[in-house]
Amino acid sequence: MNPSSSKLPVSFLADKLQKELAICENDLWTPHFNTGDYSGNWTSVSLRSQSGLVNDITSFANQEYKNTALLEKCPYFKEIMDWFQCEKEAVRLLRLGPQSEIKEHTDNDTSYEDGFFRIHVPIITNSDVLFYVDKKLVPMKIGECWYANFQLPHSVENKSAEARIHLTLDCVRNDWSDQLFAEMGFDIHYSREKEQYSDEVKQMIIAELSRNPSAAGAQIIADLQS
Repeated sequence: MNPSSSKLPVSFLADKLQKELAICENDLWTPHFNTGDYSGNWTSVSLRSQSGLVNDITSFANQEYKNTALLEKCPYFKEIMDWFQCEKEAVRLLRLGPQSEIKEHTDNDTSYEDGFFRIHVPIITNSDVLFYVDKKLVPMKIGECWYANFQLPHSVENKSAEARIHLTLDCVRNDWSDQLFAEMGFDIHYSREKEQYSDEVKQMIIAELSRNPSAAGAQIIADLQS
């Protein structure tokens, strides 16, 4: 089985990340749409979205995405995006406010094995931010670049007095990323069998898919329930 999270062999400059974050502070930060999944303050602003608007923060796989006007003001964020030589879908900044919590949940279409991967680059964080994936603490530091399988249960607690802000990129797997992940120790031919999900994880995946019904989602639910 592949790791639930892994640090990529690349890092980015904290001062440049935070300089461009300051540009984005003047734009509209939108409360996250999964209101049942958090307590406190969880907001986002888009650098790539389906509509091309900064306040369109939805993220669904296999959709068309456009750069927003905000991205044009942020050349370093664009440079980071270009480092990933693959198709990018949603690209956002995610802010978790002080004393706020993202409750344990699962996200669809974020597993490398299923053809997608979500990347996190911390811009503002500290040791009082606790990020768990599959019950394991993921020690993300500013400027580092992390993949995690967010199709597994995950949660975040910000116990600090400052906001935690990450740059996140939703990417589509290709030959370039296969080489990268193979060098990171992943078995790129690994295919997770449905029986490897615990009943708890199956129910969480079904609940997430049921929020946004689709034919593909209905098939996955049927497979999980069979």
